[in-house]
Amino acid sequence: MLPSRAQLLGRLLQRAVASRGTAIVSKQIIRRSHDVSYRVNGPTPSLAARAGAQFAGGLMWWWVLWHLFHEYEHITGEFDYPDPSAWTNAELGIPPDDYEE
Repeated sequence: MLPSRAQLLGRLLQRAVASRGTAIVSKQIIRRSHDVSYRVNGPTPSLAARAGAQFAGGLMWWWVLWHLFHEYEHITGEFDYPDPSAWTNAELGIPPDDYEE
């Protein structure tokens, strides 16, 4: 029983020394895989990226406005709206005046 307790105590001391050593010499891992923009402005995009974004946005707005002007029926509908004054009470679901519940 005594050897097993000594082995357990040895492992605990070994872990304590190892963790103490890393706490003193702890260094932050630096990864340079991408730009970090925490609480600072992000990286400035290149001129080609900005020009491409402006061109894509302009193309999108041209497409939307062109189709709104030339194919407005998608918004307003293709057919004329019916005249509501021509609807009968039966079509509207209104019971006749002599109807009793």
